[in-house]
Amino acid sequence: MDAIRPRDDVRRGAGRRVSAPVLDRRALNRALLARQMLLERAPLGASEAVERLVGLQGQAPDAPYVGLWSRLEGFAARELASLVEERKVVRAPLMRGTIHAVGARDALALRPLVQPVLERAFAGNAFARRLDGADPRDVAAAGRALVEERPRTRAELGRTLAERWPGGDPSSLAHAVTFLVALVQVPPRGVWRRRGQATWTTIEAWVGRPLQAEPSLEGVVLRYLAAFGPASVMDVQAWSGLTRLRDVVERLRPRLVTFRDERGGELFDLPDAPRPDPDTPAPPRFLPEYDNVLLSHADRSRVMDEGSAIPLLPGNGGTSGTFLIDGFLAGEWRAGPGGLDLSPYAPLRRRDAAALAREGERLLTFVDDQ
Repeated sequence: MDAIRPRDDVRRGAGRRVSAPVLDRRALNRALLARQMLLERAPLGASEAVERLVGLQGQAPDAPYVGLWSRLEGFAARELASLVEERKVVRAPLMRGTIHAVGARDALALRPLVQPVLERAFAGNAFARRLDGADPRDVAAAGRALVEERPRTRAELGRTLAERWPGGDPSSLAHAVTFLVALVQVPPRGVWRRRGQATWTTIEAWVGRPLQAEPSLEGVVLRYLAAFGPASVMDVQAWSGLTRLRDVVERLRPRLVTFRDERGGELFDLPDAPRPDPDTPAPPRFLPEYDNVLLSHADRSRVMDEGSAIPLLPGNGGTSGTFLIDGFLAGEWRAGPGGLDLSPYAPLRRRDAAALAREGERLLTFVDDQ
């Protein structure tokens, strides 16, 4: 049952009063957990789960593996590793300009849509100011030819480009390519427990298909709502990095239902999406570094205390992260030779600590046995 209470509100331009249901913080939390498969592990394969989630945050190469372990029944690391090696899942700079592990088909659609995000990020970066007058478009074109010839690291790419633009900073020349050209990182990067420098080629060369010419932004917004809603326009923008999405959401309004948060902000959702009762039990869950549950809303109060900073733990993503208690961010974890080190932000109730310890034992088994 939806956790809502009616209140009067004026719908813009309607000229009449309508009932606008309000979703409180716990209702939004349970909706997010249900869609993220964190209330109950889902009986899905890794490929379907990656698609349903519109990708997994992947700056830390092993993070998607722990993310899927927390969400899927019987997940084994080899399943995702095989998808990466077979080019069915790729690692690419996408939403917010950050590395995500996404299905190959999604990469071909998402990258053209978020291209302005990458271009804006590069233009505002110090790298753009160290090209010594080289036209970024020329650098991008030269870099594309080099990485399609064979995958290259940034260091190799920068050295080769500097032969043509000797006044440019090699690192800046390489970053121009990785920001401005639709690239992926190739294996062994992104294969569980495999290490190696990030090595790049184009999405098109890697998967053997062109970028989508006319991808649907409306379709991506609907998928975001399915995975992260109910959400505001600002939430969609925070997840994607795109701006000025109000018109896109307004075009979708006839297909959506609307709610209000406790502050009166308008939220949009799919009519048939799950919105569990806020009293639905939420088991403890371990999240990897940079999990999208923490990063995909402008208003993060549905999963963490207002004003709290997002923990950005350094590492490869398979041995550290955060954990949820009762659905909310409650602490950090690290796995090491001595076992699992838990650092709660506040003392845990005995039953929560016991449940977290049991889940932690299962996490250690996953990390150690793969």
